[in-house]
Amino acid sequence: MENFEFQYPFVFLLFLLIFCIYRCPASLKKIIFPHIALFSRHTNWFNRERLLYTLIFTLMVTALASPISYDQKSSQERKGRDLAFVIDASGSMAESGYDAEDRRRSKFDVVREILRRFVAERFDDNVGITVFGTFAFSSVPLTYDMKAVAFLLDYLAVGIAGENTAIGDAIAEATRLLEKGDAKNKVMLLMTDGQQNSGAVSPKEAVSRALKAGIKIYTIGIGKAGEYDKSLLERISKDSNAKMFSAENADELSKVYDEIDTLEPSLIHSEHYLNKRPYYMYPLVLAMMLLLFLLNKRKL
Repeated sequence: MENFEFQYPFVFLLFLLIFCIYRCPASLKKIIFPHIALFSRHTNWFNRERLLYTLIFTLMVTALASPISYDQKSSQERKGRDLAFVIDASGSMAESGYDAEDRRRSKFDVVREILRRFVAERFDDNVGITVFGTFAFSSVPLTYDMKAVAFLLDYLAVGIAGENTAIGDAIAEATRLLEKGDAKNKVMLLMTDGQQNSGAVSPKEAVSRALKAGIKIYTIGIGKAGEYDKSLLERISKDSNAKMFSAENADELSKVYDEIDTLEPSLIHSEHYLNKRPYYMYPLVLAMMLLLFLLNKRKL
């Protein structure tokens, strides 16, 4: 289905100036309409030249408002999903050796860098970040501003939420974050290198809440097998119709995000239209033709 709209509808406020064509004093007309000589000296409302000038002005304003048509598909896809990244910031995430190219870097630093690159490629997604350790909190509210998300990632650090691992609390907090969004499609991406050993909410209870909110939960196990609770992460993802990933090193984690990008691709940018067709040239050309006609008539 094809849609029609004006990209800059506020331009139609200029139509208020049409009143001056008929009622403003000559001194004010000279300021607003420099070519006041185009107006006939006759004062009746149905003067042909005055109506012609009004039509020209109307066409120019319409062209300036930029009329377009676009496919219905673009209207449906202009808003993407609500996406929450749930990052483990417990003490174990400070361990180094996760990146073969720079073994001094901690697992947390690697996660932040890869996440920053991933977020930079999101367009219509409304992104938020929840951090967890002994407790969980949302450090970045849902936002379309990916630059702000990347900036705030630099202020996160290991231990900011305590040293333990409260996976249940993390899911519950991210669920509250996603429930504030308006998108129909809600996705959570949980990353951890540990096992549930803290928190007031059990993972089972938290996942149940998330499922009621229609949230899909992808999970990523960070580090070597046995360091994290793989069976728990698999169960969380399976119950929410998503997928669990294992990332033993930085290279594998980067590949995981590439796969997630194919499973949950970013939609078109919200400022773009699909098969956009502009029509501003039609009223503009007609206005120019009428203006040339009027100028030529005045010379004669």
